[in-house]
Amino acid sequence: MKNRAMLIGSIGAGKSTLTNSLLGKVVPAFKTQTLVYYDWIVDTPGEYTENPFFYKNIMATALEVTHVFYLQDATNSKMIFPPGFSMGFSKLPVGVITKSDHNDANLERSIEMIRSVISYGPIVITSSVKGTGMEHLKALVKMNDMASMKRYVENEQSEDLLFTNQLYS
Repeated sequence: MKNRAMLIGSIGAGKSTLTNSLLGKVVPAFKTQTLVYYDWIVDTPGEYTENPFFYKNIMATALEVTHVFYLQDATNSKMIFPPGFSMGFSKLPVGVITKSDHNDANLERSIEMIRSVISYGPIVITSSVKGTGMEHLKALVKMNDMASMKRYVENEQSEDLLFTNQLYS
């Protein structure tokens, strides 16, 4: 199977904007109404994450991907994922903090919130407007195991990239 990432997060978290940035598209973001498949990305509606009734859609779509990107909007103080949510998927998890360049961004809070979802794995701080973190996400989705992803994070030594290891703390 070709490596592919599914983006999940709340309504307005920046899934479609991130998708466009990763694919190099300069188009306005739109409200995603259904699953949208692009080259190596599956964009999902925010309702799939915000309403537990739709979790079955996320689970079914996860069968078609190798990685799940869990998005947290840095301007939003609300966490929509239950604690340990990534443990329910046998896919490589990547935490993605969006809107890091926004005036209202709170990176420390957002990192702690995404750590409650992903107890072991990389977290990438992004800005779709500035292009921050895009190359890291593209590199991580090409990797086939967590050990490779952890080595990548350690070797890059970037302030926009960290590895959470709460599983063993």
